[in-house]
Amino acid sequence: VIGLEVHAQLMTQSKIFSGSSTAYGASANTQACAVDVGLPGVLPVMNRQAALMAATFGLAVGATVNPVSIFARKNYFYPDLPKGYQISQYEIPVVSGGSLEITTDAGSKTIRITRAHLEEDAGKSLHEDFDGMTGIDLNRAGTPLLEIVSEPDLRSPAEAVAYLKKLHTLVRTLKICDGNMQEG
Repeated sequence: VIGLEVHAQLMTQSKIFSGSSTAYGASANTQACAVDVGLPGVLPVMNRQAALMAATFGLAVGATVNPVSIFARKNYFYPDLPKGYQISQYEIPVVSGGSLEITTDAGSKTIRITRAHLEEDAGKSLHEDFDGMTGIDLNRAGTPLLEIVSEPDLRSPAEAVAYLKKLHTLVRTLKICDGNMQEG
């Protein structure tokens, strides 16, 4: 029995709660602002484009796009998450339900989607060029992610691969994610 949780990095021009750029390849720590690192006194402002992309995904999989969704702080301690929490959704996600139809050699099957919710990405730990130490690049911190959670409907590795390929094709076709995992 397999259920999957997939993070799709949304193709927005700015981060989910700040105006900082999400362009890939910039020099380390040049695309993180006070909101992204959680400095005192700053307040997040939701990226409308991220919400629309999440809704687009929801409609494409036949889900319910909730008219109200709630964000919460998930407390974590990671070196690449300097504010000590991640802004995410749990109780009322932007997308509830839905499904994807997959095909394998065994035939067709419907894989139910539990939810898809928005959250911010953490930074990136850097291990190369740091003899015995780890560096931190916060450019990725705050980049919008759509976390897509399936029900445990997958029964084999072949079904899991078919589901992931179908999901990859869908988010690329919808132009909400470029699918370049090496850049995430």
